Amino acid sequence: MTVLGQPLELRGVTLPNRIAMSPMCQYSAGPDGLPTDWHLTHLGARAVGGAGLIIAEASAVLPEGRISPRDAGIWSPAHVDAWRPVTAFVTAQGAVPAIQLAHAGFKASTYWPFAQERGGVPDADGGWQPTGPGTEPFLPAYRAPRALDEAGIAAVIAAFAQAAIYAIDAGFRAVEIHAAHGYLLHEFYSPLTNHRTDGWGGDRAGRTRLAVAVATAVRDAVGPDVPVLARVSATDWTDGGWAVTDTVALARELVAAGVDLIDCSSGGAVPHADIPIGPGYQAPLAEQVRRDAGVPTGAVGLITEPEQAERIVADGQADLVLIGRELLRDPYWPRRALAKLGGQPHWPDQYARAF
Repeated sequence: MTVLGQPLELRGVTLPNRIAMSPMCQYSAGPDGLPTDWHLTHLGARAVGGAGLIIAEASAVLPEGRISPRDAGIWSPAHVDAWRPVTAFVTAQGAVPAIQLAHAGFKASTYWPFAQERGGVPDADGGWQPTGPGTEPFLPAYRAPRALDEAGIAAVIAAFAQAAIYAIDAGFRAVEIHAAHGYLLHEFYSPLTNHRTDGWGGDRAGRTRLAVAVATAVRDAVGPDVPVLARVSATDWTDGGWAVTDTVALARELVAAGVDLIDCSSGGAVPHADIPIGPGYQAPLAEQVRRDAGVPTGAVGLITEPEQAERIVADGQADLVLIGRELLRDPYWPRRALAKLGGQPHWPDQYARAF
């Protein structure tokens, strides 16, 4: 059997293979962040296509934590009811449904990518004031954030925990904490964006305190059997910024707090970074974190070929590959990949006559 086709056990859940659908914002939620039929079709198609783990897009734990007014959320019982048909269908296809719990921080209240406008969304268009570690906006065209005080930070931690409870109630079997791409938790741990002098800033221990506190709260909320993943930006790709050696230290703390796998992405803290984008360019980050921290990792970023994905897992760079844009192009990439690598993927009966 191809290595990519082997199961992966995370706590009380077994993934049928090592292929995950990377969480990708769709900017197609209804009012108040409720998922729609788009999410059922979008996520369901990739479950039919054979991905072992389906991670729903970054879903805000608070209304003000959305990137845009069209973002999905998971902050109320109404979201639980709206997500249930999605998780039921994904589960019925043999995949494991997961959701990425998110807070956009100073990148919140912006227009969605296919809007005609750009920058911060004003109140008149349904926007709101973002929050963050400080008061500087990500870009001049973005809205200036309000610096979170102690009460605000406590509310964020509690919201992540409550969102995790809602997620499990909605039928998700795993959760991922979004601590990457310049969103709130990354803003706190990156020295490029956190200039606080209180207990939530300063040295690395202070800057990573929020990410660790959220991981601890989420683990306590979901109990001992639910897998908890964390997506991090393993490097800022900028002098004076967060580095992969910092991620190794953070990964150890997150695992101690109850995280089962570190999903290694990168960048996003500052608008301009020298990122060496190319095929599998973030896989070495996952490899270093896996090796030096002794923790399971996921690799993501321009993984497009079956043989490439197989090597990443077979060579020990990562335990899981997360596929994004390639799954947008071909929902059935996992089944095609496993077949090409010599496996025997089971196609749904409705499709079997075509193969």
